[in-house]
Amino acid sequence: MKSDFYTAIAQIAAERGIPREAVMQSVEHALMTVYKKMADTEEEVSVDIESGSGVMRVFVHKRVVAEVEDPIREMVIDDARTVLPDVQVGDEIKLERTPENFGRIAAQTVKQVVLQRIRDYERESVYDEFNDKQGELLSGVVQRADARAVIVEINGAEAVMPAREQVPNERYRPAQRVKVLLVEVNKDARGPQLIVSRSNANLIRRLFESEVPEIFSGAVEIMAIAREAGLRSKVAVVARQERVDPVGSCVGVRGVRIQNIVNELYGEKIDVIEWAPDTATFIANALSPAKPSNVSLDETTEVATVVVPSDQMSLAIGKEGQNARLAYKLTGWKIDIKAPESILENGGDFLRKAQSALPNDISWQGRVPRLVQADGMLMVREKAYGPLPDDLIRMSVDVEILEPIIEVYWNRELRARFDIASGDSLSLDDAAPTRATAVDATDSGDEIDVATALVEDMVTDRADDGDADEVAETAERRDAVPVEG
Repeated sequence: MKSDFYTAIAQIAAERGIPREAVMQSVEHALMTVYKKMADTEEEVSVDIESGSGVMRVFVHKRVVAEVEDPIREMVIDDARTVLPDVQVGDEIKLERTPENFGRIAAQTVKQVVLQRIRDYERESVYDEFNDKQGELLSGVVQRADARAVIVEINGAEAVMPAREQVPNERYRPAQRVKVLLVEVNKDARGPQLIVSRSNANLIRRLFESEVPEIFSGAVEIMAIAREAGLRSKVAVVARQERVDPVGSCVGVRGVRIQNIVNELYGEKIDVIEWAPDTATFIANALSPAKPSNVSLDETTEVATVVVPSDQMSLAIGKEGQNARLAYKLTGWKIDIKAPESILENGGDFLRKAQSALPNDISWQGRVPRLVQADGMLMVREKAYGPLPDDLIRMSVDVEILEPIIEVYWNRELRARFDIASGDSLSLDDAAPTRATAVDATDSGDEIDVATALVEDMVTDRADDGDADEVAETAERRDAVPVEG
């Protein structure tokens, strides 16, 4: 072999981006294989290639012993001293065994083995490079796309995006730049197989980390993600530092940050909500943009009964149930969304459950919200009182029972007084000073007929002139519900 042999090896190493030492080791390994086949021997051999001249030499390694037991690996000391006079028992000696025609015979075999070793090294390099990047966001270029998979080139390596990892409404074109999530790196006989995804929920997480510095630094943490790829996603975030707005940090000034993520996902809608340790609050937030009025939890079945205003039912459920479905995925709770009217029509079970913990005598409880009907009458304990002033019609007022008198407040101002037994209107001038314990029910820390008040507030807007009687009858049915316990 001539000196251009070493030059060719150096050129191969430079073209493939492989260390020259690795190519040389591949060549030496190939030459050792060729020599063993030519000499039909199992002796331990090594190949030395001089870097300057490219001269190749083959050496056989023998261990010097007093008496030979393994002729393939051992040599008697007398024979060894003919080569090296100073050799001792136990030493290892190198004997040159380079064939005269070795270079010509071995050339083609060396070429094939070298190419194979280079391919193996490239595969190992790809595996080592990407194995530690599983779960990371990578940028690549689409090479080709068909019905089965999309091939994406990432840093010179080919990655496969199978149909299950694609977004159904996205279309991929050659030379298109895309950001993908590396989900798997598998070893294969043909080389490492890289599996990437555009539909994985963690793609959302990585995009937020790249766009929102507060998430990357840990000031804001993503607690949960629910996604229907290509359509809509919900992301629950929480602040880990004081004075940090988690939702505002993700949205950015004028929505710049969230818009960059939406653009990368080709228009997929993203709802960013605030995570809460309280399950009921978290479920209410998860149903955004709807604003639930009440959330009741059943811990045994993990079912949440959510009451939302009638005009927000479509928002809470979403198109084809999408909003409720994402809220379920986000929270892990099954969600039963109800309108206030359905609660009353189903026999008042929800109200009865809320009232069951209250004593029969609620005179000490303070002010309780009640709905003023369209005719100005107020229903309390299945009895009508009124009529109230016109400006209170269809409004929710606060009622305080002070035996034997009922007092009606609006914006904490006493507006009417009635005798409980007769229903007659009493003068406001005879009213006693307000008790210290009588506070607005909406500000009280006690649970005072909360479910009833919520339902009444939510049906207020539906009490127009045409269905005022229906609302009145509904309220009567509500008040007629027996109190358990």
